[in-house]
Amino acid sequence: MEIFRLVFNPIDVNTYILADASGDCAIIDCGCYDMEEFNILIDLIDEKRLKPVLLLNTHCHLDHIFGDRFMLEKYSTRAFCHKDDLYNRKKATGHALMFGLAMENPPEPAGFLTDGQKISFGQTGLAAIHVPGHAAGSLAFYSDIDKSVFTGDALFAGSIGRTDLPGGNYETLINSITKKLFTLPAETIVYPGHGESTTIENEVRSNPYFIHN
Repeated sequence: MEIFRLVFNPIDVNTYILADASGDCAIIDCGCYDMEEFNILIDLIDEKRLKPVLLLNTHCHLDHIFGDRFMLEKYSTRAFCHKDDLYNRKKATGHALMFGLAMENPPEPAGFLTDGQKISFGQTGLAAIHVPGHAAGSLAFYSDIDKSVFTGDALFAGSIGRTDLPGGNYETLINSITKKLFTLPAETIVYPGHGESTTIENEVRSNPYFIHN
């Protein structure tokens, strides 16, 4: 699997494009805020001769779903997410106004993913991992073959997601990371929703939220 990262919108969300030899690709957290940003994504897809067949939301905070409508209109793809994050999807337009931003109502999801559910594109399989705490419906997407996990805003390099938004809970997030993410192989590469990548080993050893736990 080949992984491309683009950073979009005023909140600097990582949008990941996952591609394999089939030419099919999955997009995680399409954060394109406007058509200019979406054209950057289109250019990469066209340059690599990819076909988007799967759109995934790690959670439905506005910055992670800005581009969902673009994806529907251009590629006829709707996003998969967790049912517990419908609140954030429904409130996204109002939340955007609080940031001085604007967005249309996001499209209805294609369906809902549950903890442990297997999903695939091309020849590549992923597992959805429910990691609530930053948001009630936060998901991570894990590839055991490629030893990579896309954690959204649950786990960052040297930090964790904020827990003071609706549906957030600090103890729940710590538990999710400890029991769901830190049990993955140490060499697993962590691709977070913001910032640079890290590894499970690095975070177990040095993340300040856990070194005293």
